[in-house]
Amino acid sequence: MKTLLVLRHAKSSWKDDVLDDHDRPLNKRGKKAARLMGRLITRQNVVPDLILSSTAKRATATAKRVAKAMGYEGQVIYERTMYLAEPGAYLKAIRDHAETHERVMIIGHNPGLETLVQTMTGAEQPFPTAALAEIQLTIQSWKGLKRNTKGQLRNLWLPRKIA
Repeated sequence: MKTLLVLRHAKSSWKDDVLDDHDRPLNKRGKKAARLMGRLITRQNVVPDLILSSTAKRATATAKRVAKAMGYEGQVIYERTMYLAEPGAYLKAIRDHAETHERVMIIGHNPGLETLVQTMTGAEQPFPTAALAEIQLTIQSWKGLKRNTKGQLRNLWLPRKIA
């Protein structure tokens, strides 16, 4: 059994309209939500063994804030292929990096993450910024993770509902 935590990056800033999309930082609300989700992860006892994150500034900032808030001391791997990725790119990153881990967190972007959660669990729910899904998978190895792998949505936490 494996557990996949899917976290959409926290709310980003649109203040500087000359910034490339990849370089947009978190706004004040996003910084607060990232810390909140990190504390929630600790309270729910679902701290990951590995974090994989998009290289976008808003995703890396989310990863750093969440990791700090939950006392995470493990490895964070930043993958350019996870920037604005389709579900297959997230799955490939997991297969490439997660083999020795039981609980993995991915941090990325919509619409790819919402589609991934929906495809794996059948749950058709909006996936706003800083939303966190916990998916239980019956696979024994991450190498067996495929587009058609089905899992159980154990939890879906939205920062506005836990604030």
